Amino acid sequence: MTVTPTTGPKAAGAITRDAIARGADLILVAGGDGTINETAEGMIGSRVPLGILPAGTANVLAMEMKLGWRLERAAERLKDCEPYRVSVGKLTTGGGAIERHFLLMAGIGLDAHIVYNVSSPLKQRFGKLAYWVAGWSLLGRKLAQFDIEVDGETRQCSFALLSKVRNYGGDLEIARGVTLFDDSFEAVIFEGRTSLPYVKYFAGVAVNRLDGMRGVRVIRVSRARVSAPESRSVYVQIDGEIAGSLPAEISIVPDALTLLVPPEYAVRAGDARPEIAASAAD
Repeated sequence: MTVTPTTGPKAAGAITRDAIARGADLILVAGGDGTINETAEGMIGSRVPLGILPAGTANVLAMEMKLGWRLERAAERLKDCEPYRVSVGKLTTGGGAIERHFLLMAGIGLDAHIVYNVSSPLKQRFGKLAYWVAGWSLLGRKLAQFDIEVDGETRQCSFALLSKVRNYGGDLEIARGVTLFDDSFEAVIFEGRTSLPYVKYFAGVAVNRLDGMRGVRVIRVSRARVSAPESRSVYVQIDGEIAGSLPAEISIVPDALTLLVPPEYAVRAGDARPEIAASAAD
């Protein structure tokens, strides 16, 4: 077994690609969602399994699969995990010149604005609390509007979440009907020119009443096109990290990655498929 520390942004992807090229039959990543995202980027299309050891500011993927937040406990449970092929999301920006993949979600507008404005020192000092402070500081302020096209219909909104997981930030569930095994996103689209309606939306999230709420649309999609006026910079975050600005296209890449999944998550997600992924050695 080889242990390789990351040295900075994008290092995890390069380390992973090199390890696979040298014949690695398993990749374990210890870190937060950003580090996992970079590692997965280096594994797209490979059949080498990816195992998760939670660390970092937050680990939505570990929470989603109920691995817990303690690294030692997650390591003990890895022996019971099974490899499954899963789809991932793909974000395309820069007129098609830049492509990034993601395991969890893409957020456009409000939440990406919050991620963009939370500094690394603040995040390191206060963890997830830094995002809550940044979010509530926007109360009453005007929000950037953008257009999202899904299923041939264009809607104007200030926050759109395209998610492959139910867990959001480790504390909430916004998309309630999607799992890692689905080859589609649950898109949750929020209208509002200011942040004031988000007080109501937050209450809807807390009591599981978003679907059907005025100003909110929940829909299953496999692709979305997003654009904004040239005069406004509207950011996109994937897996909790800023990944660019609009215009952008978000799509599903089926059968993209082998992920080690606890069996109870597969049962809870309703996965009844017998085709557990083959290992790299097969």
